[in-house]
Amino acid sequence: MDPTLRRLLLLFSLLSLLLLLLPIRRRSADAATVFTEFLYPNFSASSVNYIEKDGVFLLSLSSAFSATLPSDSPQSPFVFTIVHSPTSTVVWTANPTNPAPYTAALSFSPDGLSISSNNSVIWSTPRLPRPATAAQLLDSGNLLILDAANNSLWQSFEHPTDTLLSSQRLPADAYLSAPSGDYRLLVTGSDAALLWYSVAASQQFWSFSSDPRSIKDLNAPVSYMAANESGLYLFSAAGRVVFEITLPPTKLRVMKLESGGQFSIMGYSGNGSTLDQTLVAPTGDCNLPSSCMELDVCTAQSQGVSCNCPASFHASGGGGGCIPADGSTPFSPIAGCSSSNFSGQINETELSYRSLGGGVSYIANKFESPASSVADFTSCQNLCTEKCSCLGFFFQNSSNSCFLVKNRIGSLVNTSNDGVFDTGIGYIKVLASTKPQLDSSGGASSSNLLPILLPSIAVFLLIIVLIFAGTQWWRRRIRHRAGKRRPRSTASSKPSTMKEVHLGRNHLWPFPADIGGSSGDDSSSDSDDISIPGLPTRFTYSDLLTATDNFSTKIGSGGFGEVFKGQLPDKTLVAVKRISAGVGGSVHGKKEFCTEIAVIGNIHHVNLVRLRGFCAEGRRRMLVYEYMNRGSLERPLFGAGPVLEWQERMEIAIGAARGLAYLHFDCSQKIIHCDIKPENILLNDGGSVKISDFGLAKLISPEQSGFFTTMRGTRGYLAPEWLTNSAISDRTDVYSYGMVLLEIIRGRKNRSVGSSGGGGSSSGSSGIGDVGYFPMAALELHERGRYIQLADRRLEGRVTEEEVAKAVKIALCCLHEDPSLRPSMAAVVAMLDGTVEVSQPRTESLNFLRLYGRGFVDYGGSATTGELITATTSSSSTVSYSYLTSQEVSGPR
Repeated sequence: MDPTLRRLLLLFSLLSLLLLLLPIRRRSADAATVFTEFLYPNFSASSVNYIEKDGVFLLSLSSAFSATLPSDSPQSPFVFTIVHSPTSTVVWTANPTNPAPYTAALSFSPDGLSISSNNSVIWSTPRLPRPATAAQLLDSGNLLILDAANNSLWQSFEHPTDTLLSSQRLPADAYLSAPSGDYRLLVTGSDAALLWYSVAASQQFWSFSSDPRSIKDLNAPVSYMAANESGLYLFSAAGRVVFEITLPPTKLRVMKLESGGQFSIMGYSGNGSTLDQTLVAPTGDCNLPSSCMELDVCTAQSQGVSCNCPASFHASGGGGGCIPADGSTPFSPIAGCSSSNFSGQINETELSYRSLGGGVSYIANKFESPASSVADFTSCQNLCTEKCSCLGFFFQNSSNSCFLVKNRIGSLVNTSNDGVFDTGIGYIKVLASTKPQLDSSGGASSSNLLPILLPSIAVFLLIIVLIFAGTQWWRRRIRHRAGKRRPRSTASSKPSTMKEVHLGRNHLWPFPADIGGSSGDDSSSDSDDISIPGLPTRFTYSDLLTATDNFSTKIGSGGFGEVFKGQLPDKTLVAVKRISAGVGGSVHGKKEFCTEIAVIGNIHHVNLVRLRGFCAEGRRRMLVYEYMNRGSLERPLFGAGPVLEWQERMEIAIGAARGLAYLHFDCSQKIIHCDIKPENILLNDGGSVKISDFGLAKLISPEQSGFFTTMRGTRGYLAPEWLTNSAISDRTDVYSYGMVLLEIIRGRKNRSVGSSGGGGSSSGSSGIGDVGYFPMAALELHERGRYIQLADRRLEGRVTEEEVAKAVKIALCCLHEDPSLRPSMAAVVAMLDGTVEVSQPRTESLNFLRLYGRGFVDYGGSATTGELITATTSSSSTVSYSYLTSQEVSGPR
C-alpha cells in the first residue's frame, strides 16, 4: 500500500475514535460532580463517568470516607464500595459477588439505591417504608438513606460484608463473610466464633471467649459485638460488657475478616496512609483449618509455616494435599446418603481407615465436644463408619475421647506446637478396591501378587501373636482377681459407685465417688480409675522425670507435696506439682487430685491457671501446670524484693476477682475455690494474674444445700460460716478474697508474726504498726475516715487517700459476718474497675473483727461487742484453729 495512503487511513481512524470518545468525555465532565455528605434523588452515574476521579462520587463531611464506583478502565466491571479515604481501605461493598458491567448505572431515587444494566437490577436496597429524600455519608463510614423527616430508612452499618468500623454493631445471629466465601465471623447469644463454612455444615476454629487475651466481665447473654477506641467487646442487651479484649488506644478501628480466615483488627491514629495491625485472631497460621493443603500437617516456623504429609501419606499428584501412600482414596461424603442405604451406595469398594500417626491433631476438635456414645476405640470407629458425613476420627486412649471430623477436612496441625489441643491419634476414612486389577489376559497381574500376599501373611502372623498375647493377659488377669478376692472376700460383692460431674461444653467427667486407700506399690493399677473425656495430656512418670531433670529445681511446697520447674520436649516451661506419696495415696488426697483435674481440666480463663496435663501411675500422682515465672503473690507482696506499686496491686486484685467471678457464675456448676490466699495467686511477666490450687474446690449444683462435713481452707482466710456449721456458698470465697485484698493494701500478713491476736487496737495517732490484727485496724480507721495510714508504708506516698479508701471499703464489704451482705465477685470486679459505685461497709456486721483482734476469741461468731464466745461447729464440740490439721488448712501446692 502507498505510504501516503496508509498515513491518511491511520489519521482517519484516529479522528473517528476521537469523535466516539468526545460524547463520553463530555458526559463525564457534565456528570462527574463529587458531592459532599448528601446525595439527592434523580442521581445516576456509571463508573465511566467517574473514572478520572477514582470512582469517587460522594464524600463524608471531613472527607474521611468516600462512596465510589471504582474501575480499572472504561470497560471494566465495577463494585459499589465505601472506602476509608486516607488509607484506601474498602470498608463496605454492595455487590461483592456480582460486579456490574461498565455499562451499568448506579441510581438514587425515592425508592432507594440500585445498580441496573439493560433494565435488569443487579443490586438494590430493600423496599423502603417511605420515599427517600436524601442519602448521607457520615464521618463514621455509615451510609444512610433518609426520609423527609431525616429519619433513617436504611443504613450500610446494618448490612456489613467483611468489615466492621468503630461503633458499628454486629448483632447476635449476624455475621461477617470473608471475600472468599469460605469463612464467617458469627456472633451468637453466648460468644463470637470464626467458622470454616460449607453448604453442609461449618467447623469452628476460634472463639472470643477462648482467646487468651479475652476477659469475661459479666454472666449475661450476648446481644452484639462492637469496638471503640480502647478495645473489642461483646455487649449484653443492657449495654454492659460481657467479654472484652483490651487494645492499644486509637482514633479509628477497622475490623476485617480476611480471605484466609483471619480476623484482623487494625487501627488508624489519624496520620499517614496505612493502618496499624493491633490484633489477629486466631494467633498462629497453624490455627487455621486451611493453613496448608488438605491432610497436610502444619508446623509453625519462626517465619510462616511448613507443610508436610503425615507418615504413610504422600503428596497428591494434582497438588491437592496428601493422600494415603497405599493407593487408597480419602472418602468424600456421598450426596443424599443415609445410615440405612450407606452400604448400598459405595458399590464395589470397602471402607477402611488409615492412621495419621502420633503428634497430629485437627484444630477444629478443640471446639468440639467428644462423642458421648462411645466407650472404646472400636465404638468410635463404628460411629464414624455409620455416618456418611464422617471423614475420619480422632481417639484419645487415655480418656476414651472420640472426635469425629465431618463434611470437610482441611490441614492438620503438629501437636508439638504450644497451645494445640491434643486429641489423640487420628484416622482417615478411605475407600479401598475389593477386586485385584486384571492384566490384558484376564488374570491377576503377576506384579500385583506380592502386594496382595505380603499383607495377608502379615495379618495371619499378627492374629497368631494377638491370640498368644490375649491368652497370657487373660491368665494374668485371672490370677490378679484371685489374689485380690482372697484378702477382701467380704467386700467383693459391693458395687462400685461413680459420681458424674458436668463441667463446660457438655463434657461428662466421671471419677470415683469413694476412692479407698491403697497399699500397693507404684505400679498399682488404681490409676485406671481416672477416666475423664476431654482431659489434657496424660504424661508418664518417666516423661515428667525427664522434664524436671529428676525433680532438681524445686520452686514451691505445701501440705500436699512439692512443685518443680520443668521443660517439655517442645521447650514449653511447666510447673509440676508432685503429690506426696503419704497423702496422694490416701482417700483424702485422691479426692483432691481428682477434684483438681475435674475443676481446671476443662475450664479456660485468662485469670485461671491452665492445666497442661497430669500423671497417674499407681501412687505417683502429679499435675502439670503452665509455668508462671514470677511465682505466687506472696513473694513480691511479703518478700524483701522490689515493692509492688499501687497500680500493679490493683491489677492483681482485679485479675484474681475476675477469675473467682468466672468460677462462681460462668461454669455449668458453681465452683467454690475454698482456699483463696496470696500463695494461690500466681503472677507472670506482662501482668498476667492467675488463680491456682483447686485441690480443695467444691462443685455445687443448684439443688445442693452447701453444707460440708469437712472444713476446707487456710487459717486467717476462713470465713465465719466454716466454724458455725452454716451453709457454704460462693460468698465464702468472697470473705477470703477480702482478707487477701487487705494484705495487698498493707503489704503485710493480716496477723503479724508473733502476735497472739490480742493487744487491743493497733491504730494510733500517727498510723498503725505491724503488730496486731490488721482487719481490726482497717475497720477502726475506716470509721475515722483515715485511710492513707492503711497503705503499705513502702509506697512512700505514691498512692492517694481516695484510692486506698476505695480498696479498703471493698475489702470490708467482703468481710461482712453475714454472707448475704457480702457482694458477689462479679460486683467486686465492677467496684474495682469503677463501673459501679463502691458500697459502704456495714459496721454492725464487722464487730466480730474487734473480738478477734483483741484476743477474746479465735473467731467471733454472731456475738455482740464485749461478749466472750467460742465458735462451735455443734452444741457439744468446740473448734479452734489450733485443732486444724495441716491438711485441713492448706491445699496442694
